[in-house]
Amino acid sequence: MRAMYFERFGQTPEIRTLPDPTPSEDGVVIKVEASGLCRSDWHGWMGHDADIVLPHVPGHEFAGTIVATGGGVMRYKVGDRVTVPFVSGCGRCSECHSGNQQVCPSQFQPGFTHWGSFGEYVAIPTADLNLVRLPDNMEYATAASLGCRFVTSFRAIVDQGRTRPGEWVAVHGCGGIGLSAIMIATALGANVIAIDITDEKLDFARQLGAVATIKAGATADVAEAVKEITGGGAHVSIDALGHSVTCVNSIRNLRRRGRHVQVGLMLAEHATPAIPMGLVLAHELEIYGSHGMQAWRYDAMMDMLATGKLAPQKLVKRTITLEEAVPALMAMESSTDLGISVITRF
Repeated sequence: MRAMYFERFGQTPEIRTLPDPTPSEDGVVIKVEASGLCRSDWHGWMGHDADIVLPHVPGHEFAGTIVATGGGVMRYKVGDRVTVPFVSGCGRCSECHSGNQQVCPSQFQPGFTHWGSFGEYVAIPTADLNLVRLPDNMEYATAASLGCRFVTSFRAIVDQGRTRPGEWVAVHGCGGIGLSAIMIATALGANVIAIDITDEKLDFARQLGAVATIKAGATADVAEAVKEITGGGAHVSIDALGHSVTCVNSIRNLRRRGRHVQVGLMLAEHATPAIPMGLVLAHELEIYGSHGMQAWRYDAMMDMLATGKLAPQKLVKRTITLEEAVPALMAMESSTDLGISVITRF
C-alpha cells in the first residue's frame, strides 16, 4: 500500500510503498476512502504523544470499506461502509463494560498506538465493538470529518457540557473542533460566542450559528468580554485549541456553577496550565475533559445528521492528495486554513 511514513519525529514524512495489513482474529482491514488531517496528527508527528513507536504511519480520522475480516468478526462483512472512533476500546476492561470505551486503559488509537489511515489500508481490532456503520448516502469525506473533531465536540457539548437550550456557550478557537462545537451547540438551541484571532474564522463561525464573536488578539481581556456579552458569564465554555491561555480564559469566563470542557489537547509546553483553582472552588465551577466518543453513542449524532440539524459537510473545505498532505501536516501549527482538509486521493 502507499502511505505517509516517517522514521523520526519532526522529520519530513515520505510517501512509501509498505506491506498491506492483515486482519487480526477479531479485526478487519479497511480500504481508506477518506482521511481527515487534524492538529492531533501534527502533535503525533512532532513527538508529543508518548504512544507512538517509530517508524510510523499517522492518521486517525477516516472512513472506508471493509476488504478483509478476521474469523471472529460477527457483525460486519466485506463491502460494509464504516468509520471508527479515534479512541477504540478493548472490550474486556471495566470501562468498556460500562460503555465508556473512550477512556479504556488498553485503548486502540489508529495513528497513535498503531499505524493509521494516511495510507490505502488500515487494520482495526475488536471490530464488533468499535466499528460504526455508515449511511449509504453519506460521502466518505463527510464521514471522515466525524472521526475525531466532530464526535469529540459532540460529546463535549451534549454529554460532558450538558448544554441546554437558551444557555450561553463560549468556544475558544475556531478550528475544526471549535467550528464543530459551534454547529452542535447551535443545533441544541444554545447561544454561542466564538473566540479566535482571525476574522475569516470568526465570519465562518457566524455562518454556522454563532450569535457573537470576539477577536482574541484585539481584545484586552477575553474572559471579561464574554461576561459582558452574556450578562455574567457563559454556562458552558469549550477550549477547542489546547493552549494555556485559551484553557484559563475558558475557565475565567464562566458564570458561577458553569462548566468548562477541555477538548483541545494539552501537550508539550501546554500540558500543565496554571488553572485558577481558587475561582473553581469559590464559584463551584465544573471542569471536564472530552476524549473521543463511544461507537454506540454515534446513533444520536447520526440521527441529527439525518434530519439536517447537523451538517458536518459544511466544515470540509478542502480535499487533497496523500502527497499534498505532507506539507499540510508540517504546517498545521501555523496554518490559518478554514475548516477541515480531507485526504481523498491515495
